[in-house]
Amino acid sequence: MASNRAQVAQERHLILVEETVSVGRVINTTQTHLSLFIRSIIDVLTTKLYRGSDQYHTNTSMTVYQIYYRCIKRNVKLMFCGIVFVMACWAMSRLKCQPVCVRSWNQETLATEHQEVDQQSLCKATLYTLTEDDFYDALPGQSNPTGLHETLGLHPKCGMSGEGNHGNQKAQCNGVKKHRTSLPAPMFSRNDVSIWSILKKCIGMELSKIAMPVILNEPLSFLQRLTEYMEHTYLIHQANTTTDSMERMKCVAAFAVSAVASQWERTGKPFNPLLGETYELIREDLGFRWMSEQVSHHPPVSAFHAEGLQEDFLFHGSIYPKLKFWGKSVEAEPKGIISLELPKYNEAYTWTNPTCCVHNIIVGQLWIEQYGNVEVINHKTGERCSLIFKPCGLFGKELHKVEGYILDKSKKKLCAIYGKWTECLYTVDADTFDAHKKSDKKNSEEKKSNMQTSVDEEPEEMPLPDGDTVQVIPGSELIWRIVPRPDNSAEFYAFSTFAMQLNELEEGMKGVLPPTDCRLRPDIRHMEKGDMDSASAEKKRVEEKQRLSRKNRSKSSEEWKTRWFHQGTNPHNKAQDWLYSNSYWDRNYSLLPDIY
Repeated sequence: MASNRAQVAQERHLILVEETVSVGRVINTTQTHLSLFIRSIIDVLTTKLYRGSDQYHTNTSMTVYQIYYRCIKRNVKLMFCGIVFVMACWAMSRLKCQPVCVRSWNQETLATEHQEVDQQSLCKATLYTLTEDDFYDALPGQSNPTGLHETLGLHPKCGMSGEGNHGNQKAQCNGVKKHRTSLPAPMFSRNDVSIWSILKKCIGMELSKIAMPVILNEPLSFLQRLTEYMEHTYLIHQANTTTDSMERMKCVAAFAVSAVASQWERTGKPFNPLLGETYELIREDLGFRWMSEQVSHHPPVSAFHAEGLQEDFLFHGSIYPKLKFWGKSVEAEPKGIISLELPKYNEAYTWTNPTCCVHNIIVGQLWIEQYGNVEVINHKTGERCSLIFKPCGLFGKELHKVEGYILDKSKKKLCAIYGKWTECLYTVDADTFDAHKKSDKKNSEEKKSNMQTSVDEEPEEMPLPDGDTVQVIPGSELIWRIVPRPDNSAEFYAFSTFAMQLNELEEGMKGVLPPTDCRLRPDIRHMEKGDMDSASAEKKRVEEKQRLSRKNRSKSSEEWKTRWFHQGTNPHNKAQDWLYSNSYWDRNYSLLPDIY
């Protein structure tokens, strides 16, 4: 009897695998014939619909209704098949069969090295709406949920863009500090987390009003994420070695572009810094030290200050990343001024960052683009570099492209800069660049005339780039090339080697760091170690502690006082800014608040 029951149970759990489609269902044995008939209809229609939908969804788990929606949107001829498909699914559900789900045949699961974790415990963390005051207790991250699946493979180092300039060098025996090359535990898969269930009530709102589940984070604070500006510090050192102001502008412009390169495929959200949270980093191998503080919660602002260890540069600014959800995408506008000073030449440069957008929040493969204008100004010479981060466009031809000109104070073009913010930048004579653009535009128009026109809408899938590398114009000079991420990057939140070292807590650091340093924050520390339950609990605890502190201050009319920065006027562009108070490295950490 037991064997018969086992056989019946096995027959009731039938999984059909057909090319890229896996359809799982339980067949009620009392209605077998009807179920098999409907199932055969679903099998045929599922294959047709899935093949009719986008071919780039190899990393996506979609419900039948999402498949139906995408198909009729792309091809109205499939609408009838979709209607029959949904009706068949409804009939199966009436027969008490499991709902159909189309899965990827190639789906990654990065959590295989972890212990078994209850999915409910991963997603249970803190989904609640904050009040208007509570909203300002935490700072939004730059980019939003969810998983990443690929790592862009880029090409060889060249000159100053070599791997050793990025802190990626192998362990040395010459006294330079060795840094880790991986995290304590790989990331968990986010495939089973429904972003839409979290964001559907947030269209047009700032996402910092919603507390996200910890599974959507990456194990870094936004203050640490800002520190990734310094990964390409060698460009600043290179600017200091040339006496030509135009050559210095090339290096500074490349540094401004390289600052956003780390965002490629980084779809995890940094932890919101708590008010008063700090972060410091000293890198003797790269020649700088950095400190930052969360200085405001209304609006949320992060201020930072970095300096060369040889007193050869100052790099400072304040960032207010404003996030908006627009239905299919999340847009992050990093408001704030960034300044770089080169004392050797008595020069100061200022600029702002481009807008970052994460596409396919609801369904599909997440992809990131940067767009907008960035103008780097040399306030001493009047020279400026006007760069355009191009939006992707419908066919993806402009994906990740950056181009612009260096102009003198009379707005005469001195040279052109072009490339991709995910890969490299070149400089070439302005006339040569203009001639190339005209030729390229003519060829593009000829191609378009032979192509079927489409409705102008936001591309739902990440467009395929023109090629793996930038098309190099003859006579061009390479000024920056990104170093490829390590082989284990996809396993560790798409971090670069530099990013993996940011939260490293070495022996003896606790006695030196202030108690407000990000490395001591318990929720980030637990997530880095792979303990998601503890990370979720600690995240909720520290956020509630911050709200309680704010309420207590409001009752006593006590105002929050920043420790290391003060509000003032930027000396270079006269805009309101947060200025460094020059006292952090005295190591006087008395009277600091207990924020963790």
